[in-house]
This record gives sequence, C-alpha cells and structure tokens, in this order.
Amino acid sequence: MFRLPDFTFASRRSPVLGTRGMAATSQPLAVAAGLDMLRAGGTAADAAVAMAAVLNVTEPTSTGIGGDAFALYYEAATRRVYGLNGSGRAPRALTLERLQREGFGASLPPFHPYTITVPGACAAWCDLVERFGRLPLSRVLAPAIRLAEEGFPVAPVTAYFWEQGVRRQLRHAFNGRELTLDGRAPRPGEIFRNPGLARTLRTVAEGGKDAFYRGPIAEAIVHAVQQAGGCLALEDLAAHESEWVEPISVTYRGLRVWEIPPNGQGLAALLALNILEGFDLADMDPLGPERLHLLIEAMRLAFADARHYVADPATHPAPLEALLSKSYAEERRRLLNPRRAHLNLTHGRPLPASDTVYLTVVDAQGNACSFINSNYMGFGTGIVPPGWGFSLQNRGHNFSLDPTHPNALAPGKRPYHTIIPGMATWEEDASLFASFGVMGGFMQPQGHVQVLVALVDDEVDPQTSLDRPRFCLLDGEPAGTVALEEGIPLATMARLAEMGHPVRPVTGYPRAVFGRGQVIVRDRTSGVLWGGSDPRADGLAMPWFEGA
Repeated sequence: MFRLPDFTFASRRSPVLGTRGMAATSQPLAVAAGLDMLRAGGTAADAAVAMAAVLNVTEPTSTGIGGDAFALYYEAATRRVYGLNGSGRAPRALTLERLQREGFGASLPPFHPYTITVPGACAAWCDLVERFGRLPLSRVLAPAIRLAEEGFPVAPVTAYFWEQGVRRQLRHAFNGRELTLDGRAPRPGEIFRNPGLARTLRTVAEGGKDAFYRGPIAEAIVHAVQQAGGCLALEDLAAHESEWVEPISVTYRGLRVWEIPPNGQGLAALLALNILEGFDLADMDPLGPERLHLLIEAMRLAFADARHYVADPATHPAPLEALLSKSYAEERRRLLNPRRAHLNLTHGRPLPASDTVYLTVVDAQGNACSFINSNYMGFGTGIVPPGWGFSLQNRGHNFSLDPTHPNALAPGKRPYHTIIPGMATWEEDASLFASFGVMGGFMQPQGHVQVLVALVDDEVDPQTSLDRPRFCLLDGEPAGTVALEEGIPLATMARLAEMGHPVRPVTGYPRAVFGRGQVIVRDRTSGVLWGGSDPRADGLAMPWFEGA
C-alpha cells in the first residue's frame, strides 16, 4: 500500500482530445463505464447514468442513489437544452411547528434524520434514460452492479474522505457501519465490496424507479429513518416525481450559458456572469488582485440575491426574467467598488420585466449531458437502510427555519439546492460550446464563473481552466470569508486583504472546499472535443472512438 498523497499539485496534465465522444468525472472506473455505454451504441444519457451509478459504488463519500441529481441535456438534432430536476421533497409530517415543539433553534443539526428529503436520484436516472437513452436500464446499470459485487480498489483521495466520513457520520448513524470495513474506512488501494448496493441496483435494473420508491427498498428507507428518529413515510416516497424544467440562461460574450432554475442555485452563477460582462477581464492578470476582486464582489452580489430568491418555485417563484435582465445587472454592477470589498450587501428588488460528484459526457452524435449527483455532506446523514448499501442524504439542512423566508421548511417542499450542472452554447447558431460543472456545495456557482471566465476571457483549454487556483466565498455568504487556494500569489492575497476581504489561505486536503470540476469543450469548426478533469479528485477525461 502507498501512503496518501500530500495533495500538492506539482505535476502537469494535458487536455484530452477526441472526435467521436468523451467522458469525464472524478473516478476512472466511472469514465470507463461511460465509454462502455458509448461503445454499445448508447447516448450521452445512457453514459451519464452508467457513470453516476458507478460513482455511487466507487465514491460513496460524495454521491449515491440515496441523494438527489440534476441534469442538463443538449440534444444535437434540435440544438436544444433540456433540464431535469431530480431533487426530493421534505416529509409531509415535517413542519416548523413540530420542530418548535421539539426545541430546535435556528437550524437543523446537519446529520439529523429530519434533514432527509426524499432521494430523487433514482427517478432522475430512470427518467433521463427513458427520454434520451437507447439502452435498457439493465445494461446501463450493469457496470455498477458488477463493481459492487466484485469489489474495486479505493482511490487515494476517496480513501481520505471516506475516513473523514467514518469519523463524522458513519460511526454514529443508524446502520452506518454497513459502509465500512468492520468500523473503519478502506485504505488506498484496498478492495471494497458492497453487496447491498449491488442488490439495490439490480432491483432497480429489473423494476425501474417504482422498485425504489415502492416495495422493499422504500420500506427499508422508511424503517431506517424512523428508527433514527425521523418522520419520512412510505407515502412521501411513493409520491415522488422528477420534473423536466425549462433551463434559465444569460448571454456572455457571444455564448449562452445555461443553468437549472430554482430550487437550484445556478441563478447565482448567471447573476455574477451578467455583472462581470461589463468589465474587460481579458486585459487583467488572471491571478492578480484586480480581477479576483471583481469576481469575488460579483459573487457577493449574486449570493445576496440567490440566498433570498432561491427556493421551491412551487411555493415561492423567483422573478427570473427581471433578475437575469441586463438592466438589473447594470443596476447591481453600480454597487461594485473596484477598489474596496463590500461586506454589507442585501438582495436587490428587480422590477418585473450547494459534497457531490459531477460528470459530463458527449456522444458520437454530438449530444451532451451535464450531470450532477450528491448526498450533500459527504455520506449525507450516514444513515443506511439495512442490507441495501447506500446512505441517505441530508439535503434538508439547507431549509430555513424562519417562517417568513421563501426557503422556509414546509411539508412536501424542496429546499435550496446547491448542486448545479452547467452548459454553454454559441448564441449565433445554438451549437454546443461546453458541457461543464464544478461540484462542492456553495462553491459550485463560484466554480462555474471561474472556469467560464478562464475558458472565454482567457481562451485557455479545459484542463488549464480546471488547474487554475480558485477562490471560494465560504458557505455562500455575501459577507463571508474568502478562501484562497495555494497557487494564488501571496502578493495577491495580501492586496485582497488590504481591499477589505477577510481572506483565508488554504492548502492540502482542505482544498476540497474549491470543488472538483469536469469540462468538455467542442470546437465548432473542427468538431474536436477538448476535455479536462480536476486535479483535486481521482478522475480523468477520456475520449472514445469506434474500435476502442
């Protein structure tokens, strides 16, 4: 066995190029599963779900069928982008009055069973394959089933976060030991088998989403939650449905950038891009204080709005057209001081007019899928339905317990959601420019902005855009501390502090706060695909061609 790497990035990785198809995510075995689907004649949808399922096996520290999922799907034949919201709702028995009676304060504890919302991932997988796939679900899930049964060697970064999850959740959660080796995390290179998860995936492969939301799996989920002290019921699971949604978008320097609408926080990325379009970023040092200050301030303004307006649109629809207008961007831009941090921001009032895995895949026909799947805080609650091999998310922790807030907890309501896939098309002809994403809680819209600025303003390749050191407004708070990654010059850090930013240099494994991204860019002249995979994870990008 090798020791864990020290998480410094001393080596260099080139972008990956191909023409017939490409897949990228944080685990090589998941990439291999995606390429296997393309080889079998599957679409980007088939490949994406196969990769998501394998990631549940190989990186349960971040994702799984007990969590939620969102997707953007670019259909090459129509040059149209479709959105899929696979997030679940709060239990119908969970009310603010109940929490008040039981003595809860301003927020739920992060791993409490009350934070468990209905897992939406399984329905999202099935619905995506049903609408855009070509292969049967049994074929799509076969690689994950095989890996869960036979076992796989645990990757180094995953092993590190598995150990953190054992200490933080699995040792204390109901049946959390099922995802350990006799109470401990697997070491790097150690084989881990998960027969319970193989059983879950085989059941879904044979019976579709109904086999998850009704029957033995649903009964086991409800038993686990209620044994742990929660109130999720069989009726909550049986009522769950994914939602096909109209993506939201803005233009940015000749591109149209697409995000999932609320209850996802993609709105924050679009608000920031609209503000930044008014500055000539290309003439600034990418890691200099002048540019980073503008990006940070744009994100502060964007989060001030997102924290107020992002909620379940069924109960609190946001004024999206007005929020995403160029006139509103100009109004907010005037609040940005190019020489000083603004830490006392509030949301605007426009006139009418969120640990995770991310994957991306482009198939031979030019279809693209930008897909994100998450348990939220690592293993989520760490609660495992006995015998089924997956943990249940804690996405409900993002609800507000303030009854006057748009994101206030209510029965059957979806919470503010951090996970967001990204897509960009050329405004001129609606052809694909990029399928991209950066996972990691409230880092995600910040990552989208930083990666897109690198791709568009600096014209760097996808791998270089992902390698670049990042900033992160911690917890998505407009007045929050700015984490600055190792690699940003010390002089830049010092200058940002002088400008009024509370800064925190970050190195080593805590660099996980900056997320982990994947990008595939399509050259619209040659059709060549350029791929990149984040150095902060265990994965890679790989092309596919016939006969491979």
